[in-house]
Amino acid sequence: MSEEQLGNYRQETGGRGLTSYCHPYLMPDFWQFPTGSMGLGPITAVYQARFMRYLDNRGILATAGRKVWAFVGDGEMDEPESLAGLSLAAREALDNLIFVVNCNLQRLDGPVRGNGSIIQELEGLFAGAGWNVIKVLWGSDWDPLFARDHDAVILKRLHETVDGEFQKYAATDGRFNREHFFNKYPELKAIVAHLSDDDIDRLRRGGHDPLKIYAAYHAAAEHRGQPTVILAQTKKGYGMGHWGQGRMTTHQQKKLDDEALTEFRDRFALPLTDAQVSGLEFHKPAPESLEMRYLHARRKALGGYLPARSAAAPALGVPSPQAVLAMIERSQGREQSTTTVFVNLLSHLLRDPAIGKRIVPIVADEARTFGMQSLFRQVGIYSSLGQLYEPEDHDELLYYREARDGQILEEGITEAGALSSWLAAATSYSAHGTPMLPFYVFYSMFGFQRVGDLAWQAGDSRARGFLIGGTAGRTTLAGEGLQHQDGSSHLVASTIPNCVAYDPCFGYELCVIVQDGMQRMLQAQEDVFYYVTVSNENYTQAAMPAGAEEGIRRGLYMLRERADAKVQLLGSGPILREALAAADALEKDYGIAANVWSVTSFTELRRNGMEASRGNRLNPGAERRTSHVEQCLAPTSGPVIAASDYVSAVADLIRAWVPRRYVALGADGFGRSDTRAALRRFFEIDREHFVVAALHALADENAIERSVLAAHLRSRGLDSPRPNPWDA
Repeated sequence: MSEEQLGNYRQETGGRGLTSYCHPYLMPDFWQFPTGSMGLGPITAVYQARFMRYLDNRGILATAGRKVWAFVGDGEMDEPESLAGLSLAAREALDNLIFVVNCNLQRLDGPVRGNGSIIQELEGLFAGAGWNVIKVLWGSDWDPLFARDHDAVILKRLHETVDGEFQKYAATDGRFNREHFFNKYPELKAIVAHLSDDDIDRLRRGGHDPLKIYAAYHAAAEHRGQPTVILAQTKKGYGMGHWGQGRMTTHQQKKLDDEALTEFRDRFALPLTDAQVSGLEFHKPAPESLEMRYLHARRKALGGYLPARSAAAPALGVPSPQAVLAMIERSQGREQSTTTVFVNLLSHLLRDPAIGKRIVPIVADEARTFGMQSLFRQVGIYSSLGQLYEPEDHDELLYYREARDGQILEEGITEAGALSSWLAAATSYSAHGTPMLPFYVFYSMFGFQRVGDLAWQAGDSRARGFLIGGTAGRTTLAGEGLQHQDGSSHLVASTIPNCVAYDPCFGYELCVIVQDGMQRMLQAQEDVFYYVTVSNENYTQAAMPAGAEEGIRRGLYMLRERADAKVQLLGSGPILREALAAADALEKDYGIAANVWSVTSFTELRRNGMEASRGNRLNPGAERRTSHVEQCLAPTSGPVIAASDYVSAVADLIRAWVPRRYVALGADGFGRSDTRAALRRFFEIDREHFVVAALHALADENAIERSVLAAHLRSRGLDSPRPNPWDA
């Protein structure tokens, strides 16, 4: 790190700063993994270590001898994600995984366990889960004291001291520690009688002793058959004296005055003058100093400098758009869901000679829900033990087949674990120089809404892969009710800058999107990941209109055109079919022609619009830029009505660039169980409400009489007062 970077600590917008946390997105050549949100580091470390074994057992990459080190805090271990992967690590015998828990006994507001012992608690948790536990509690200067203690009185005193007291001892001086800790028992008082108060003040806890830490690290690195955790006891604010060491307010201590800085200098014997301390100058040993020669020599022997991140990975060839479309040719004209089309597509891609072995299918115990059981036989389910039993369905064609070289990662009921597993595969190009292509398929409701923090981490990680939100939408998943019906995932996805989100209606749209994603991630090596929603509603899969590919990629294309169209209907996902039916009804019942547009991505349309608007603001003398939405809709006439199977805020994402009156419909409110038709009527996104919105907009523009709308509402039974769907 340069002095300029240190001087620009937390001043990052100029591109030469130093991030306050680990962020590969901001420092892509430096930080390898982001762990800024507590709890994500431990769980992702577990799945990174397991993925290394997966690569090795599948014969893709030799990873023997490599380790994953996770440095976490004792307070952080209260996060559910911190503990969620412990049993998996032990079950998989991940001796390539080492946790180092910094046990300074404090969290932000106070002690982690003031009335108990967090170290003893963590030892029980890790040992019970099957981990190798190493405790580093007291420094080398305690060893002579333990040697003189023939009656184990030190241990007795330590065991009766709770963490709240240990924090107090950390915040006070040697005189206080002698009086309140050592003088409690005459035998203990005698053991330290030869030590001065300053000597007692300098007794180190194990996490501050390089010799003890080295011994612990060595033991952990050599251990076989289990993951290892090192519980290292430290002092929060070590070396800050009464200004911060062991204080309740240490975390909020943002500045130190000259006196505090001078004491810090003296405590660690830094070669700085008083003037240099007051001037806040950095200290860096001279290039030829013993310290610098030692550090550079060790890094050279160990293979380079850390942290370091590499984005270099071989580009992989991907099937052409025509080849991908050919994979689902048999779907055209058949009644199938986009989920079925996706599974068929995935099955074909797994056979592709160039990328088939690099595909990592991931499920959280829902493979049969998505019709993926055919892949059990085709590529197998990964298990480090193989299959030690004969499955109940062994006589069936599509039996549950586990294998050491299996390709599917069946994670069980853990969305956080499954997404962590996906993250390991999605960052393999950087962590291992081995590009992989993970497809994590899940109930869309249990994706961004359940583990949105990990999805944000994926963006920071510069992940590359596909998230497939299955059984998507608030009304398409009939019968599952409030808990399962997703109406917000596309809104959340739109907030992650490098998440490319699509909601296709037809199989051909899905194919174009998947091929585009593969090309961008594997061939062009862009740091993006795709979120694609698929539904379980069966309907006839249409053939792709000529020239639709570019519009599919950009987010909007005309599906059905009428020369004299007076209204524009935009539909996304399965709700596109409601728009088509509404266009038929408008023409049949009222002689109003409508163009129908397929919106594959409101998010991509919004980003394109934002780019055009920004370009116009900052370049007033240049030719005006127009968004894709404007380019499509400006040549048409009449109001624009849009709807998706998500909250209306999703369709609202493009409002700024729609050139005329715009009505955004959506499934606002809590989900509930019923038929698809009833749910769409309830949330007012069915064909009838498309028609109502169109007639209302046309009436407001004096294109039709308002009585036409009133008559339509009466004839359809829509004139009775009802509560708002979002209030019901």
